[in-house]
Amino acid sequence: MSAEKSEKIITLSHGSGGEQMRKLITGHIVPRFDSDILELLGDSAIVDIPHGKRIAFTTDSYVVDPIFFPGGDIGYLSVCGTVNDLAVSGASPKYISAGLIIEEGFLVVRLEKILDSMARAAREAGVELVTGDTKVVARGAADKIFINTAGVGVVKDSLELGPGRCRAGDALIVSGPVGTHGASIVVARREFGLEVDLESDVAPLAAQIEALLEAVPDVRMMRDPTRGGLAGVLNEIAAGSELGVELEEARIPVLDAVRGVCEILGFDPLLLANEGIFAAVVPSPDADHALETLHSAGAGQAACRGHLVVDELKAVTLKTLIGGQRMVIPLGGELLPRIC
Repeated sequence: MSAEKSEKIITLSHGSGGEQMRKLITGHIVPRFDSDILELLGDSAIVDIPHGKRIAFTTDSYVVDPIFFPGGDIGYLSVCGTVNDLAVSGASPKYISAGLIIEEGFLVVRLEKILDSMARAAREAGVELVTGDTKVVARGAADKIFINTAGVGVVKDSLELGPGRCRAGDALIVSGPVGTHGASIVVARREFGLEVDLESDVAPLAAQIEALLEAVPDVRMMRDPTRGGLAGVLNEIAAGSELGVELEEARIPVLDAVRGVCEILGFDPLLLANEGIFAAVVPSPDADHALETLHSAGAGQAACRGHLVVDELKAVTLKTLIGGQRMVIPLGGELLPRIC
């Protein structure tokens, strides 16, 4: 075997949001940059700038297939995803950028539709697109269009969020049904012949999060469970807090259509991507008030789904509907490529 063939290669699983992606980032990317902020691996980087200001800065790239899907498109998704990464970091989103990589031959009318969706998402989220870049590549060098967005938001001086603030007994809440985006993309691809009336949950979350932080100032941390789904986020919370997470399947909100897709295809909704919900850890006495606040702010089927416990294994466990218990482990390989 040649030396080149024996070298490790990048596979689709390295972009899944699961364990392989974590190993790629922590084993190959982070060690090459001398940055304590990067090592935190948050949805956004919280940085101090002159004159005592704190900002959140984030970036993401979108390669979803298909680029138009029920409930949204790659343009709407790109803005919402970046705004949501800022919001779950406790920032008030202010400005975004957009980098477009367009394949030669792409229809202008489709580009205009995508740009209109980006503008609509920016208006809904209350952010301003202030800079960008456009590249066109030869046919076959990209698949239709890829979009990179970056965002900047302002963080209150007194606000601190992170897994290190979590305590045993804290409650876990979620702002809506899980797995909806991932299931809707599966249906939109028409690879399995599924005829299901299902739309992505993609939406800007800044208003809901702002309402939650106002109502419950002691929110411990928040995450938006995109690639890797809720399972990935919960394992991240367990590892970062050095606590266990206990869930009840009966209290996990899942749309009937999503559940049906998962039963047919053998998917776990906890592993499917979401683009319009977030998970938060709050002190247990504040859980009911947090849920009421989210309902009032427009969240759908917000529910308390579990709590943190002392556990040396830092495991995430699920009490099933039939009374058993199973481990919830992060995605190992690639479940659905190009989901966002």
